[in-house]
Amino acid sequence: MTEIQASGRNGPAVRQSPTVSATSARKAKRARREWGESPLFRILTPTLAVVLAVAAWQVITEAGNFAPTVLPSPARVAESAWADRAELWANTIPTLQVTAIGLLVSVTIAAALATLLSFVPLLRNATLPLLIVAQSIPIIVLAPLFVIWFGFGLGPKIGLIVITTALPMTISLLQGFLSADPDAATLMKSLGANRVKVFLRLQVPSSLPYFFTGLRVVASFAVLAAIFAETVGAVKGLGIYMATQKNMLRTDLVLAAAIVSIVVSLLLFAFTYLLETLAMPWERRRKAMRSE
Repeated sequence: MTEIQASGRNGPAVRQSPTVSATSARKAKRARREWGESPLFRILTPTLAVVLAVAAWQVITEAGNFAPTVLPSPARVAESAWADRAELWANTIPTLQVTAIGLLVSVTIAAALATLLSFVPLLRNATLPLLIVAQSIPIIVLAPLFVIWFGFGLGPKIGLIVITTALPMTISLLQGFLSADPDAATLMKSLGANRVKVFLRLQVPSSLPYFFTGLRVVASFAVLAAIFAETVGAVKGLGIYMATQKNMLRTDLVLAAAIVSIVVSLLLFAFTYLLETLAMPWERRRKAMRSE
């Protein structure tokens, strides 16, 4: 219903009832939430932040009159990167390759280890402290040792990526396996499901959100580990490229390579969302139903 309220010589004015106002407020709130969760908003917000950061960088370099070897302007970095684009690309490909291979090996090891630990609680209690100790060893110590032990091939780089990323992935997956609804597990067992069937049909689907969250976290770690390993011993790669340009006082090209590594990390980060969407279609349907 609507209520009529006198408004002097202008005649009666229609005022909405509290019910209509509440409905309109809910619709507006839902529209704002949908806009905040839309892909366009998620792209525009960080893009605007990057544009503002680059603009501030340009202003600072012009106002401070810095030497190019100290802090080159973003325009100079872009110009130098374009001029050396062939060499940059030739060094980006090896870093991408070793990062992808290292992540695949790390995920495989983490999945196998988390599965084993979820089935054997005694082993879980004994192994996790050792894994944490291994994770706490600085990569600055491990990188030269891996080069000494395994040479200058893919081995030391992949090993460093695995050491850096396998433990977080293992813990994320293990937490996901253990987060499965115990009542659902009891029901499945009462209906004749064995331990393996409960694991495959209940625990594995329950672990997927944890898995992709962990994968997003370690993706940037993998790029960082690959670049660090390349600075110690590599023929090609962003790490050795940055080390070479640093020795030549080419700060602009060092920053260009750093920006390329950031872009690689962001692409891997976005790729995990694509994988999550493909692997968990029910989650997309659930979000769509919740927004209605």
